[in-house]
Amino acid sequence: MDKQFYSTIEDGIAELVIDRKPVNALDSVGWRALSKEIWRLQEDDSVRVIVIRAEGRGFCAGVDIKEMAAHPERIIELNAGNYETFRAIHRGAKPVIAAVHGFVLGGGIGISGAADIVVAADDARFGVPEVDRGALGGGAHLQRLFPVQKVRYMYFTGEMIDAAEAYRLGALECVVPREKLRETALELARKIAAKSPGMIKLAKESLTGIEDGNLEDKYRWEQGFTLEAYQSADSAETRKAFVEKRDAKF
Repeated sequence: MDKQFYSTIEDGIAELVIDRKPVNALDSVGWRALSKEIWRLQEDDSVRVIVIRAEGRGFCAGVDIKEMAAHPERIIELNAGNYETFRAIHRGAKPVIAAVHGFVLGGGIGISGAADIVVAADDARFGVPEVDRGALGGGAHLQRLFPVQKVRYMYFTGEMIDAAEAYRLGALECVVPREKLRETALELARKIAAKSPGMIKLAKESLTGIEDGNLEDKYRWEQGFTLEAYQSADSAETRKAFVEKRDAKF
């Protein structure tokens, strides 16, 4: 398996970095491994806060469309990896800060929407191109970031919004120059890491419990439609067109 991410721990802060060229799109094996690594960090007593960021052109482009075009039967394993990754972030006892830059797409939206706090570089752009890729999913996590009608607009059109608009809509704690993103996230993590671990754990569990509805149940509902979509001819055509770098024909 190619190395698709790495992590370090220092002074109670776990820094998990997605690093898979060219666009940080993880394959089915990568998403499974990522979920296991996040759970490992969540269960490590030396970790108080987790920061998830990325190297390269953007934060995360989601799933490896080329893999799905060649192996559509892997959709079940991919769904499982996505589900567990987002659940580990949202349901794990430790706070998770997502530090995003460049494109934040698909699974990148899932990570951000599951996170406790999101900070962004000023070049960040958020989108869900699922409909144009013959897939579904991510709406539940997108709706944790943005209002309902904005979510539907983004989903139906595939258009992206920039960091300034995301901040205006309340999804982001702050927007900073790209070169200051990592330090901004770590500075915030240090503030949280200095608190009582027991109190922070209780605070996260209590805050998650008062959310409107169950995020994981909502996402699982969406994934059923993703599986249904993958069985359609239109879905296959969108993935084929993406690989062949042409417009899809319906």
